[in-house]
Amino acid sequence: MSGKFKAPRGTFDIVYPDSEKLERILQIGYEILIRHGYRRISTPIFENTEVFRRGIGEDTDIVTKEMYTFEDRGGESLTLRPEGTAPVIRAYLERSLYSGGIPQKLFYFGPMFRRERPQAGRYRQFHQLGAEAIGSDDPAIDSEIISIPDIYFKELGLRKYRVVVNSIGCLNCRKPYIERLTAFLESAKHDLCNDCKKRAKRNPLRIFDCKEEACSEALLKAPLMPDFLCEDCRAHFDSVLEMLKVLGVSYEVEPRLVRGLDYYTRTAFEFIFEGLGAQNAVCGGGRYDYLAEALGGPPSGGVGFSVGIERLLRAIELEGACPVVLPRLDVFVAWIEGTSRKQVLEILASLRRERLCADSDFMGRSLKAQMKHANRLGARFVVIVGGEEQKRGEVVLRDLDSSEQWTVGRSKLAQKIREALGEQWGETDG
Repeated sequence: MSGKFKAPRGTFDIVYPDSEKLERILQIGYEILIRHGYRRISTPIFENTEVFRRGIGEDTDIVTKEMYTFEDRGGESLTLRPEGTAPVIRAYLERSLYSGGIPQKLFYFGPMFRRERPQAGRYRQFHQLGAEAIGSDDPAIDSEIISIPDIYFKELGLRKYRVVVNSIGCLNCRKPYIERLTAFLESAKHDLCNDCKKRAKRNPLRIFDCKEEACSEALLKAPLMPDFLCEDCRAHFDSVLEMLKVLGVSYEVEPRLVRGLDYYTRTAFEFIFEGLGAQNAVCGGGRYDYLAEALGGPPSGGVGFSVGIERLLRAIELEGACPVVLPRLDVFVAWIEGTSRKQVLEILASLRRERLCADSDFMGRSLKAQMKHANRLGARFVVIVGGEEQKRGEVVLRDLDSSEQWTVGRSKLAQKIREALGEQWGETDG
């Protein structure tokens, strides 16, 4: 019977076995990031609204349309975080993390919130695994940041994606480009959708984010940022591409690639996956050399990425990648009516102390119903407590896989289960 309430529109529950799959996927990601010298950071789910207005940009769709912003009882404007980079930079500055040496290499995981129109691959609450390398303008760190998700996806068994990269320049070379682009958009305004007409005035680079076919055709002859790069930005981008080859990352240069946040400079990239429809960018990121200053700190270059976990799970499902061995209950402790519940709990606790995954009945079921429940839980063994065996300080141990059964003293129970688990237990027990 369904309840009266449902999850809010654009959100969903993550329940087992998907929750176990999620944990395994995250574990693999954490291991790769730690191998590359990144350390965990966790920031609040909500921030002062100005962190995002200054960081992301007043004219971005995120700030103007999509943020969940509210005023608390003290009159402070707060916003549920729509992305992870600006909060990390805020923490980097507030906690003076640079005093521990630079670059600071940090990674995070958590929910983000945007009031977008829900569709496949786009939710109002979604999760990101991200990393930031703060304090260096070395193009080698850009290439490392791009290589990490490439390693991650390959380790998950994914193959059907491509890496697209671009340089969107610095403030110096972007100014003449935007002037040229604005003039072009004025001449093509009759072929643009209404949203793009607004973007052309507020934030011309966002034009290239539009998915409307008419707009894409109108932009075929638009000037492109790579043709306007200054000497320093050109040298930086060429070095990034050269180092990607050294790291074994296959890539395509996409001169129309921009990112939806104003803080990006120079390097921008996305990982585009097959079969995901319009929302096919599972990972994206880039360099943000002015973000720290926008948040009131000293100049501090940085580069990072984020992976959309919901889209990643969908890509894994489509490719049949990353098969996850779900955890199995080692032993279920069943009991015959009239058995002391105290003894049942003592046995259950002793098995758990031995690092066995153990559970029991808490519904007063019959022994037959308990056995069915143990099968439903996928238990390998059932311990039956009660009867004549209990009087002798023994229990019955049944292997549900082989149907073998033994009478075992309580003091030898964990040892017998270990022996029956054999090599599998040995690997777990070290």
